Formats: sequence, structure tokens, C-alpha cells
Amino acid sequence: MRTYSPRPGDIDRRWYVVDAQDAVLGRLATRVAHILRGKHKPTFAPHMDMGDHVIVINAAGIRLTGAKAEQSLARRHSGYPGGLKSVSFGNLLQTRPERLFEQAVRGMLPKNTIGRAQLRKLKVYAGPEHPHAAQQPQTLEF
Repeated sequence: MRTYSPRPGDIDRRWYVVDAQDAVLGRLATRVAHILRGKHKPTFAPHMDMGDHVIVINAAGIRLTGAKAEQSLARRHSGYPGGLKSVSFGNLLQTRPERLFEQAVRGMLPKNTIGRAQLRKLKVYAGPEHPHAAQQPQTLEF
């Protein structure tokens, strides 16, 4: 018996909406990364992008547990010497909650071209509105 390997035409992509209001950042990010990778499908193949599109709304209402708001830092580098910038998770949650959630999910995806393709299927919005109604997304409850 041969091992099943899906073809690009066999991939069925769906759209899902996830409400992040009062959800814990890491727990929600793991579930979203699971769907973006396609691991919830029986036809999952690690060498292919099998995942679905995920729209996350109300990212500004996400929760951080413990002292992560003050102690954890989100870092970025400009590429120049001495160009490391750091900002606390609490400050980033107030100013750009979309970026905080995207960074959490990015760390859970593969660090290669497949991971970058999977991350492009993630859409994060701070408020309850999103412009993807034409795709008829299904609501996901966790």
C-alpha cells in the first residue's frame, strides 16, 4: 500500500472567524496555528500548505496571564548596529494588538517558505469588523 500524498488540486481551503475577546493569548494562538497548518484535516502533509484561512476579530480584547504584560518583551531589530527595539507586551497590546497576536502565531509556525505562506492566511483585526464577508467564513468556537 502506498502512502497518500495530496496534490494541490485536492486542497480544500475554508475560511474561519475566531473571536479573541477574553481569550488567553497563547492558548488561542496554538489553536489558530493548528488550523493554519492544516493539522485538523485527515489529509495533512507536513511538506505542503494544507491549512485554512483564519480571521481573528477583537484582538484588542485578548488576555495576558500572570505578569506577562509587564515582564515579557516583544523585540524587533532594524538591521543596523544597536538597532534592537523592545516594547512590553502590555504596551503592544494597547497600541497594536494585531501585531502581538501575529507574532505569537508566527513563533508556532515553521520557519521556512511554507510557514510564511501559512502566515499569509492569517488576518487579524483589533475590532469586531472585518472585510471578508464575501468569503462566507464559518465561526469557530474554542
